[in-house]
Amino acid sequence: MYRKCFMLLVFLLICLQAVAQQYTTHAVKEGETLYGIAKKYRVTPFNILKFNKELKKDAPLRPNTILVIPLDSKAAETTVAPSDIVKKKEAVPPQEEPVDFKVHRVRKRETLFGIARNYNITEEDIKRYNTELYSSQLDKGMRLQIPVFAEKTEADADEELDNFETYTVKPKETRWSIAHRYGITIDSMLSLNPELSKANNNLAVGQQLVLPKIPGSSVQEQKVDYYISYTVPPKKTLYSLSQEYGMSSEEIIRLNPEIMDRGGLKEGMVIRLPKKRITGPEVNAENYVFYEVKPKQTTFSLTRNLGVGYDELLELNPELALGLKAGMILKLPKERSVDLEVKNSLVLDKINLLDSLNRRHRPRLVYILPFRLDKMNFSDEELALKTLMSRNDIKYSLGLYTGALVALDSLAELGMSVDVVAYDNQLSLDKTKEILRNVNFGQVDAVFGPLDQSSLEEVAIQAANQEVPVIAPVPVNSNLSLNNVFFSYTSDEILRKRMLEFMATQVTDQNVIVIADDKNKLTKAEILKKFPGAKSLAVIEEEKNISINLESLQLLLSETQENWVFVESSNFKLISSVTSILNSVNTPDIKVRMFTTNKNRGFENPVISGSHLSNLQFTYPSAYREDTTEAFTKRYAKRFGGAPDKYAVRGFDLTMDLLLKLGYKLDLFEASRGIGTTQYSGNKFNFVKDPVSGYFNISSYILMYNNMKIEEVKPQP
Repeated sequence: MYRKCFMLLVFLLICLQAVAQQYTTHAVKEGETLYGIAKKYRVTPFNILKFNKELKKDAPLRPNTILVIPLDSKAAETTVAPSDIVKKKEAVPPQEEPVDFKVHRVRKRETLFGIARNYNITEEDIKRYNTELYSSQLDKGMRLQIPVFAEKTEADADEELDNFETYTVKPKETRWSIAHRYGITIDSMLSLNPELSKANNNLAVGQQLVLPKIPGSSVQEQKVDYYISYTVPPKKTLYSLSQEYGMSSEEIIRLNPEIMDRGGLKEGMVIRLPKKRITGPEVNAENYVFYEVKPKQTTFSLTRNLGVGYDELLELNPELALGLKAGMILKLPKERSVDLEVKNSLVLDKINLLDSLNRRHRPRLVYILPFRLDKMNFSDEELALKTLMSRNDIKYSLGLYTGALVALDSLAELGMSVDVVAYDNQLSLDKTKEILRNVNFGQVDAVFGPLDQSSLEEVAIQAANQEVPVIAPVPVNSNLSLNNVFFSYTSDEILRKRMLEFMATQVTDQNVIVIADDKNKLTKAEILKKFPGAKSLAVIEEEKNISINLESLQLLLSETQENWVFVESSNFKLISSVTSILNSVNTPDIKVRMFTTNKNRGFENPVISGSHLSNLQFTYPSAYREDTTEAFTKRYAKRFGGAPDKYAVRGFDLTMDLLLKLGYKLDLFEASRGIGTTQYSGNKFNFVKDPVSGYFNISSYILMYNNMKIEEVKPQP
């Protein structure tokens, strides 16, 4: 296998060092000749021989041989028909142009929101003419171009005031709940509020939205016989009064101009209010989930997919009586969503990505990985192989990329075309910056990598200007405040939470014991809080040893209940000692099982006995499965001559997930919002947008050692 990987590195060296020349690969089929292949690709046989030194001029070609085919510029241009090229950005409606600009110098503690409010424009207006703000923070002393727009006439302003109102987002409200309340679609909400991000569904409590007035909500539209006199009680605010009477604050002031004359609403003030009040049930994500009606959907298919009857749906959504329309936001009681997949309060349709593949989409990917060709001596194959096996950065990169190549082969068989460019960033920020000078992000749909934190951040910042997603294939620091990063590796925090949730469904009358070292005090406290009856066993740390006291453990063990022991540590010496001790007390009379909320490298040390872990049915959360599907393993072995490692599995799964979603929508942000959990050979993905950062994979597995195998554990009801 390593020899195959060595040949791959040679191929990469050829491709990555070429500037003007373009290449493709060709798998030789039975009966093909060098002349026939050259004719097919419109090159000369000499050029093929030049880049495939193992070929002999007059020798027959062996089937399944992978050839590097150099393409001349004309041939390269004809590989993609103009009709196959899909434009990434859709046309946007013309925006109002400024009539002038002002210069604003940013002062200490100023925010973009505050500056926009002072100039009566949106944050997006400022960013549009100061594009560096899309990828960097506001800094003191920065000089901003502030657009000045033509003032609206009084008639325009009055008309706008009459038709729209400002709505303040309340806690637990979502875009879906607000759209449902106002009877509009999400697209309409985005049109009215262009500052809302299309890359996520976030709303902040207190955020103000422009929305069309609900019919019957204005004073002029009220059918009232007379007004009532209302005496303002103590501590009553204009906001609470507007909520109580279903009117906006502006409408109350319009009826009672003396409020402004007296400096606001005062205790004891007598004002007039319409007798009729508009009231309605509170609609938020705590009580309901929401569903967006799709084009061509029928009432029958809708009720079948949601598992509710039409009468019940109509009772919750009276507007259905006027007919089902695409874009309508329907609400459902939260308790009816148990069997539905819900993300951010929105019910997701079950989508088969393979069936939904649009073969006219031709995604364009860039792989930036540390292949470390600078460390390889290709003139000495033995030394090169030794370097390959000794460097983790090369092994990780080759694993990810070889897995990706198998995914590309699989998708090609499904009729999907993909444009791929790979770069070696040599684990260097400077090299990454050099690479990025040659990357046109306007012609890229996604970037895979890099692996190191600083390079990943640099790529993400530059890609953010063109709203290009960047995939982090391995664990990295997730503190990047960039909306376009997809953190594909489930974090330890999410895994710990998932494990505790799982254990909460399993623990009944078991005797729970917690063993945690000083570095895991918080985890121990969390477990003890989750299971109030749990017991804690102290860790004894000496100068050269760390363990537990056997007699103290025996006092805590139960003979009538199963003993479930959490071991929380990254110290392999402690883990090894505890595992051996637990295994020794695990007898037919005393049943002991071992668990952890974080299976880190300490558990993978070879001194820890696999048979002991199996005897203890060691159970833990994991971001990936230990085994893979047979189909992928066979396909990988056929191409590379060996079994895939976990990085190859990850490269395959991530590339499949990325390309199937791009083949469905050609917009990873939009696809991720509407697609739930996807699962492949050894990994599964469910990306959820963080309010202040990127997209995080929240999927996980619960795995258990059993009979010297590692099995996935499914929660038992």
